[in-house]
Amino acid sequence: MSNWFECKVKYQKVDENGKQKGVAENYMVDAVSFTDAEARITKELEQYAGLGEFVVASIKTTNYTEIIPNESGDRWFKCKAVFISFDEKSGKERRTSQTMLVQATDVKDAYDVLSKALSTTMADFTIPAINESSIMDIFGILHDFDKEVTEE
Repeated sequence: MSNWFECKVKYQKVDENGKQKGVAENYMVDAVSFTDAEARITKELEQYAGLGEFVVASIKTTNYTEIIPNESGDRWFKCKAVFISFDEKSGKERRTSQTMLVQATDVKDAYDVLSKALSTTMADFTIPAINESSIMDIFGILHDFDKEVTEE
């Protein structure tokens, strides 16, 4: 099971007018602790030469149960899925909410990607909310694994 941490990174950026401007961007990392999350985001972002000096301003845990990448997507959307099951003993309907991140081009695309990803589940589900997130990129264990596989 992944432990996802959202890291806010601050740095100076040169805008279209040539002026320096402070920006803050959010990234997700898969880590075992806050210390590991800071080390991982620092390692990942040091590879970007144009970023210059940066500061990891904050790190917080998240409640995402799944990350659904999509190669054609350029943004990340926070999606709420509600799974509906029937409790035979009590005779009542039970609803369980999960929050997922989906990579897509827009809200409709996020809905389609999430629906396709959940289509193999046995439970009925609804998707009551989709919002664009401020996440710029995600660095997970699979991200590192893909690098190792392609290098061999």
